[in-house]
Amino acid sequence: MRLSPLLLLLLFTTIISTPTTAHNITRLLSHHPSFSTFNHYLTLTHLADEINRRTTITVCAIDNAAMSDLLAKHPSIYTVKNILSLHVLLDYFGAKKLHQITNGTALAATLFQATGSAPGSSGFVNITDVKGGRVAFGPEDNNGKLGVFFVKSLEEVPYNISVIQISDAFPSDEAAAPTPEPSQMNLTDIMSAHGCKVFADTLLANREASNTYQDNIDGGLTVFCPMDDAFKAFLPKYKNLTASGKVSFLEFFGVPIYQSLSMLKSNNGLMNTLATDGASKFDFTVQNDGEEVTLKTRSVTAKIIGTLLDQQPLAIYTINKVLLPKELFKAEPPAPSPAPAADAPKSSDDDSAPSDSPADAPSDDDPADQTADDNAGVRLNGGRFVGVVVLSLCLRFLML
Repeated sequence: MRLSPLLLLLLFTTIISTPTTAHNITRLLSHHPSFSTFNHYLTLTHLADEINRRTTITVCAIDNAAMSDLLAKHPSIYTVKNILSLHVLLDYFGAKKLHQITNGTALAATLFQATGSAPGSSGFVNITDVKGGRVAFGPEDNNGKLGVFFVKSLEEVPYNISVIQISDAFPSDEAAAPTPEPSQMNLTDIMSAHGCKVFADTLLANREASNTYQDNIDGGLTVFCPMDDAFKAFLPKYKNLTASGKVSFLEFFGVPIYQSLSMLKSNNGLMNTLATDGASKFDFTVQNDGEEVTLKTRSVTAKIIGTLLDQQPLAIYTINKVLLPKELFKAEPPAPSPAPAADAPKSSDDDSAPSDSPADAPSDDDPADQTADDNAGVRLNGGRFVGVVVLSLCLRFLML
């Protein structure tokens, strides 16, 4: 049976365009009913989404009895999230690897450390082969005690995700510390304590903008906080803004939805801000290059350089530059061309005559628009290349 070229092309396109999910922790744990409580809280705290977005990861699961002991202390859901995030190792440890750890011990970073909620190195877990072929675990803030042990492997997808059972929850005072609800947190205190004091003080002094931030926390809020040196240098320009301009400018650094770092990496494109209002777009573009995430306006590209807090529904990140909304600041003009040499001979043509050369014609296009056009050209050419490859493959199938 021969397939028509059109049908073959559609089939090939469907295959290469169908999205795939590397793993689903909820589905994997559903095969193990004795871990249903642990699985339920991974979903409730949204840690399941974070686990599913990552690759090369190990989930240290505890059974229903161990979860009952943990919940008996009545921790808030935000504290439960911190505790369980300590049980997600950012590396692959299957049963075989656990028993073959180089030099018998390893220090693994956890999701608790990655979110920025863990002070110092408290978000790391020590894994050690002990006597009798047993593997022991101990959080770094547990005074070196290795009191939790590997029980068995539940699910392994080398080298993507490993789900293992451990004997009990990791004991950690830092992870188990009472965690206030996001609406009770003081945004400016958090920012001031982590290198964003100038921006925090400026926001605190503007009641309208400060109230907008606070009112949006419970519904979801992501804040991009410029570091002190960058914002301090910008203050003279800020002081020249109108009263309404200052409010819009400060609100420009907040996004009215929760965005974890992995979400920012996968959701590139335009993003509205707290300052967005009808015709006033006040948006910027999120773009990632590997692990680096940048925020772009018409004239500035800022990079996310740190995480102050990532606790749904609130995330706070530090950025290295001050974002400039196009509604308040014009794009920087291009550098002028160098003047001609004084002794350069004049052309025999009349200098006052207009030039017909396209290169000499003035352009009203914005530099950002020109860049967008160039990028569109690259995408078009790439699309033509892919089309040629697909067509070539189809023809080869037909000739078989």
